[in-house]
This record gives sequence, structure tokens and C-alpha cells, in this order.
Amino acid sequence: MRALLDANLFVSYLLHPEWDSPSAQIIHAAVKGEFTLLLPEALLDELVQAIGRKPYLNRRIRREEMAVLAEVLKGVAEIIPRITAPIPRVTRDPKDDYLIAYALVGRADYLVTGDKDLLVLEQVDDLRILTPRAFLTLLEARRSGGE
Repeated sequence: MRALLDANLFVSYLLHPEWDSPSAQIIHAAVKGEFTLLLPEALLDELVQAIGRKPYLNRRIRREEMAVLAEVLKGVAEIIPRITAPIPRVTRDPKDDYLIAYALVGRADYLVTGDKDLLVLEQVDDLRILTPRAFLTLLEARRSGGE
């Protein structure tokens, strides 16, 4: 099972790293190798920029925390190099198109996001777009032998 996680999951994890949050459970499952985490270089850039330009996040997430998470993710993820070709328009919000492109290039089975502009698509080709809670339910089913 191959999954690309939207930056909003990592932000959520950094804000609330408690073990019972869906984002924390998903990230811990990735670190344990329960699924193949796909990590575009561009997504790490977006994460750092989002934290830097939003005062609310900048006050609550220390750069050191972000750096540690980035290193852990790089150590367990399959890194997807930058796409240099033009990215086709697929979503209502053009800023989200890169996630679909990277998920397709990385042959992801799932794109996990809380972004309504992406969730409304539900599926693009073989790529299913799920909420964190839905993806966590899928992981739990796999753990218990249900899938």
C-alpha cells in the first residue's frame, strides 16, 4: 500500500503529536513501515513555507521540531524527485494540483488529506483520495487481516 500524505497532516501532527490523533497514528504507522510513505521534495518545501509564513504556526511549531520530522520522514519515505514538466490542472484549487501529480508519478494508492478541494474528487485514475480518519480505518482493517 502506497500513500502520499498532504502537508496538512504533518502540520496537524506537529501541532498535536498525541498518539491518539489520526495524523499521529498515520505518521507512526508510516515510520513503522505499515505502508510505503511517498514524500515529494516539493511537499517538504510547502510544509516549511507554510509554517514560516503563517504566524499562528510559526509561534506554535519550532524549526527544530520541523527539522527532526523532516529527517525522520526522509529516512522512512520513498522520495519523489521534483516534477519539472508543467503540472496539469485537475482540482478546483490549482495549488493542490501538484499533490495529484506527485501521487500519480509515485504510483500512490491513496492521497490522504483534509483538504475539501481534493476530497471532493474522491478518485483520480487509480488514486483514491481519503480523509485521515478513513485512511486510518483502512490501516486498522489491514492490521486485523480485513484487507
